This record gives sequence, structure tokens and C-alpha cells, in this order.
Amino acid sequence: MPPVHNNSSTPDSSVPDSSRALTVAANIAFVPIGIVTVLLGPLLPILSARWSLNYEQAGSLFTVQFLSSTVFVALSGICTSRWGFRFPIKAGLLAMAAGVAVLPFSSRLSGVLCIAVYGAGVGLASPAGNLLVAAANPSRRGAALNMLNFSWSAGAVACPFLVAFAARRNQVNLLLAFFAGLLFIVFLGIAAMSSKVVEPHAVRPESAESQRRIDWMSASVFVFAAIFFLYLGLENSVGGWIASYAKTLNARSLDLALMTPSFFYFALMIGRWFAALLLRRVKEVTLARAGLLAACAGMVCLLLANSLLSVFVGAGLAGIGLASIYPIAISLVSQHFGRSAPVVSSVVFTIANGGGASLPWLVGYTSNRLGSLRVGMVIPLLAGVSMLILFSKKRIAEHEPAAL
Repeated sequence: MPPVHNNSSTPDSSVPDSSRALTVAANIAFVPIGIVTVLLGPLLPILSARWSLNYEQAGSLFTVQFLSSTVFVALSGICTSRWGFRFPIKAGLLAMAAGVAVLPFSSRLSGVLCIAVYGAGVGLASPAGNLLVAAANPSRRGAALNMLNFSWSAGAVACPFLVAFAARRNQVNLLLAFFAGLLFIVFLGIAAMSSKVVEPHAVRPESAESQRRIDWMSASVFVFAAIFFLYLGLENSVGGWIASYAKTLNARSLDLALMTPSFFYFALMIGRWFAALLLRRVKEVTLARAGLLAACAGMVCLLLANSLLSVFVGAGLAGIGLASIYPIAISLVSQHFGRSAPVVSSVVFTIANGGGASLPWLVGYTSNRLGSLRVGMVIPLLAGVSMLILFSKKRIAEHEPAAL
């Protein structure tokens, strides 16, 4: 069904109901999207054994997912502009379902293609879902986006536990089939939404406003691009390296060390739920600044840690502090650029993926060069401090909406 755009200035009584329906649909979709986004991590030991991969070859699978996702993040904004928000979400869900469904039966080469396909699906669906919720909830963007990313976090937290549970029972293929079926059911549900569900207006290439020149060299674009780049790089650095870091402190407690990423993502999830409540009373940028202070304190705790307990405390504090940053950044982009937000967001989301790939690599490179992972973990702390400085800029504060 092609998306229906409400271009009339006359109030439409169906719009509030449409906004609720679209917001609920996006939240449901983001649970399996969260699962697929982090799926490769817990699957990696299984795929490495099945395809006889060494560490370098196994690591290249992340590169495949990242590159594919980056390309399709850029295309997501174009699709949204032409065909509405739901089109890239549906296409992304279908691509994820196909990639995950075929993966258990794949050889190494076709398996890499499956990873690229579901990476492309994540790249298509994730930015479109965020922008849809922001556009559908103009008076409470920050709170709505925090709940959306809470749903993503629920999937991300559940995924490693579900894979571990299935692996102990030799049922990983069945679990992947379940994930694929869930994605396909959500796709069907969104595709079958009533024509009475009216999408918020997305910029269309033929519209007069879309022809308005966006000043890509403006300070605002650079500030938001830097925030997204640093945020995703910081989150991926902490989530990707914290288990290895914990292992360096206590190699004998491997099981506990491997739990630290789930603890970090669980803190992100809980933090987003609390942030949605706090944004009823606290302004968005104010909460973001407080969150970054807490995240930086958590990373300092990690750097000073000498036990697994202090790693858990640092990971929890960092996760809770970072929880509201990404949803608030999306909200501010939507607020700042208005109907041009899908076009601008396609660029900043692509730049964010660059941060997600490069900063974790920089942690490893620095650690190798200086002989200490503890020193390498200074990189995400510097990213957090840099974001705190950017959120203190007057240009960001000028577009801070009042608390509800």
C-alpha cells in the first residue's frame, strides 16, 4: 500500500489515532531490529567453527554488515522522501527476514551475502523508524524516541541470552528461523495497516520545499554530524571492548566477563525508559548534558577499575548516562531541520556508522601500539567529553524544546 500523505492544513481527526498506530508499529518493529543489529556478536563463535574462520576472517564479517548498513542508511532517506516512512521500514524488515532465514543453511560465501542482506535491512529500517516516530510525535519527540530505542534495547539485550540458550540445546537454526518468522510477521502487520492510518508528511523531491537548498556547510550540520559520529563510536567502543577489558582484569571469570556487554545494553534500555519519564519534566538538552556527565563518570570508573565489580558499576553508569543521547539527538535534528530532516538525517546517520566502525578500531589500534587496553579505553572517554562540549554549544540550546 503506498503511503498516504496529509498535505492539508485542515485538522484531521484521524491524525492523532494515526500517530498512535504508527508509533506502536514502530516500537514493535524495533524489538526484532534490535535483535538483528547485535546478532552477529553472539553468533560469531558458532559461525567461526562452522566455516573454519580465523580471528581476522571472523572480524571481517562485522565489516560486511557495517558497509552494507552504511550504504542503505544513505538510501533510507531517499526512499523516505519519495515513498514515505513505511516503505523503507517494510523493505528493511523483509531484507532482514530473508538474510536471517537463509543464514543457517549457507556456506561461507553465501553466509557473508546473508549478513550483507540483513545489514542492509537494518540500514533501511532503523533511520526511517526513528524519523517516523519523531514526525508522528512533534510535541513529545524526545520521550517517544526514548521509548522507541527502549524497544530496540529490549531486543539487543535479549539476543545474546536467546542465542546462548539455543546453542546449549543445539537449536540455533531453529532460533534463527523464529527470528526470521517474527520479522516477516511484523512486515505483514505494517503492510496491512489501514489506509486510514495517515503518515506524517515526508519531504518529496518534487515539492517546492525539498528544492530549497540545504546549507551542507553550515555549523549546524557539522555539529549534528559530529554528535552522531561520536555517539555511535562511543557506544560501539564500550559495547564491543568491555568484555575483553573485563577479561584482562580477571581472566579466570570468563563467564562474568562475557556478561558485561549485556549489562551495558541492559543499562541503556532501563535508562531510556527512565529518560522517557524524565523528559516530561526536564528539557531535552539538559537531560543530554546530565547523561553525558554520568557516562563520562562511568568511563572514568572503567579506567580506574581493578575488579569485575567496578567494571559492572562503570558499565552500568555509562549505559544509563548514554541512554537518552541518541534519541535526543534525533529529536533535535527533526526539530532543527523540519521537513528537510529525512534528507539531512540520511547523511548524519551515514556519518554515525563511520564513527561506529572507526572508533572501536581506534581503541584496538591504540591498545596494540601502547600495549594496554586500559589506555585504549581512553578513546570513548574522549568521545564523551567531546559530545558534552558540543551539547553545550548555543546552536544546540537554541533548538531545545520545552519539557512537557
